[in-house]
Formats: sequence, structure tokens, C-alpha cells
Amino acid sequence: MSTAVSTASPRAGSVTSGPRRRRLGSTGIVYLALVGILAVSAGLVAAQGGSFFSQGNLFYLLSQTSLLGFVAIGQTFVILCKSLDLSVGYVVAWSSLVAATTMAGDPSRIWLGVVAALAVAAGVGLVNGLVISKLRVNSFIATLGVGLIIKGYLDTQYKGPSGEIPKAFQGFGYTRIGPVPVSVIVLAVVMVLGVVLLTRTRPGYHMFAVGGNIDVARLSGIRTDRSIILAHVLCSLCAGVAGLLIAARFGTGNALVYTYGYDLNSIAAVVLGGTLLMGGRGSILGTIAGVLILASLDTVFNVLDVSPFFKDVLRGAIIIAAVAMYARRQIDPASSRARFRALGRSVGPGSGPDGGGPGSASPTSTTGKEATR
Repeated sequence: MSTAVSTASPRAGSVTSGPRRRRLGSTGIVYLALVGILAVSAGLVAAQGGSFFSQGNLFYLLSQTSLLGFVAIGQTFVILCKSLDLSVGYVVAWSSLVAATTMAGDPSRIWLGVVAALAVAAGVGLVNGLVISKLRVNSFIATLGVGLIIKGYLDTQYKGPSGEIPKAFQGFGYTRIGPVPVSVIVLAVVMVLGVVLLTRTRPGYHMFAVGGNIDVARLSGIRTDRSIILAHVLCSLCAGVAGLLIAARFGTGNALVYTYGYDLNSIAAVVLGGTLLMGGRGSILGTIAGVLILASLDTVFNVLDVSPFFKDVLRGAIIIAAVAMYARRQIDPASSRARFRALGRSVGPGSGPDGGGPGSASPTSTTGKEATR
């Protein structure tokens, strides 16, 4: 009997340490990689006689972080739901144009321009969510199609920069407190709200559950269509905020903003941050680390005057390495089947899509909490 107890104890310890390693793998490793990249970048710049952490470089790094950060946070919501949004670049461009043309240089119309830009962005997200959830169109095809429709509209209606942003609103793009731009502070607020939504609210748990296994989520009483639609609306809203920031920095709206690559760069940042493209696992904190990694690389490449070709090669190699590393964090099939059977037993015959049985609430919260871990 004592032998059985002594052999069981290490196993219990190993089970406890497993989640700790997974938590480190999902977020901690990303920040360790960020620290390593910053250290290497500082060393390379110092070897050239410069300072990577100069105020100018820090301002550039944080400015790049705020622009891509808004889009990447939104992209995190949809990828957690095992979806994708390739229309975000066009939403950024359209939002900047709507804001600039609505404000028309009049400070009294600032709030009207902000509301109009965000309303247009939310409308695009709603269309994306409805097409994906109701028409059962693949998210890649649906969002690409919607994006191309917006592109056609922008190309025909706007031949160049349009509208004018009042000086009072341009401070959103240029004002800073020390080396920290105001846009970064706004990004931090959006990040906190996103983290709270995903980790402390039922809609956030539902997003994790839908991304983990949409069939089990549906059996647990979750209205999966609502979760997908909400994720896409939030994604487009975040892209709309990025469009407002672009307009504030340029002083006008610009249709060519969609050529800046926010769609693929945001996906790359989310993947670098540890969110699985297959859905169900990830975090906004990890996404921000991924954005900082990309911004750090851009900063050091600019300081060292690296050619655009090698920039793309190095960035691509880093993304591939990150995906290969995170692939090892996939749940093994046996563990997945065991969890599926346990979740199915907890649902029970008395519950279903209507959520009438007592088991309908339990899988919902359990799935979300396990996913957040």
C-alpha cells in the first residue's frame, strides 16, 4: 500500500506541473522571446555605434505597435473562434476615409466622425459574421470577398486622399507623454478590455468553446452563431480604431492604406503570440507580445538599413519557427477524445441546444476556463 502511494505522488506532481508548462508556453515563452530579441537588437545597434533604446527609436517602435496592435487584438477574437478576417486592411482604409470626410476639418464634428467610422467598421464585421455563421461560407473566402467588395468601392469612389482631420483630433496620432504616444495608452485600455472580456465574461468563454469544438459548444447550449458574429464585429471595430489613428496621423483619409498589409501582419502577430490558428487557445497578452516582436524587428531593420528583401525573409523565417514551436503544444488525440467523452457525459440527455438541462451551463464555463488556461 505504501509503495502504491509513493509511486502515485510523483505522477500527481507531474500532472500539476503540466499546466504550468503549458501556461509558460502560451504567454511566458513569447515574452522571453521578446526580451531576447530586444537584447540582440540592442547589441547589434550598439555594435554600429548607436542606441536601440534612444527616444526616437522607442517612439517609432511604440507607434508601430499601436497601429498594428489594434488590428491584431481584433484578429485574436476571430482566430480564437477558429475563424479569420482578411478584410481588416480595407476596413482600416474605409474607416479613415469616413472619419476624415465626416469631420471635414470641423472640430465640432469630431465625435460624429468617430461614431460614423466605427459604425461602418461594425457593419462590415456584422456582414462578415452573418455570411460565415448563417450562410456557412468559409471565413477565408467570406472575408476575402467582403474585402474585395470594399476595395472596389474605395478604388472607384476615392482617387486619392480625401477629407480633413481637425487639428484637435490629430493629437491622437502625434501627442505623446515622454516617449509614450497617446495611441499606446488607448491601445492599453483596449487590451485590458479585451482581456477582461475573454477571461471574465460568458461571451469570452463561449468564444474559446466555439474555437475548441463548435459541435460540443452547440450541444452545451451555446449559441455559436452569436459568438462568431460578435468576434467579427469586435475585430472590425478594432480595425476601425486603427483607421481613426491612421487618419489622425495623416490628417486625412487615404484609400491606399489597405496596401499596408495589416491583414497578414495582424495574423502573423497573433500566431507569434501563441494563439492557435485552429482556434480555442490563445490570449491577447500573447498577441501584444507578437506585435512588439514585429515592431522591434522593423525598428532594428530600419536602424541597420537592412534591405526590404532580407526584412521579409527574416520575418518569414521567424514566423515559421514560431508556428513549428507552437505546433508541439497541440493536444494529443487521446486526451482530446477523453475530454470530449467527459464533456458529453456532463451535458446529459436532458440538455441540448435549448440549454434546458442542468448540464448546459457546466460545459460552457468549463470549456472556456480550460481554454484560458
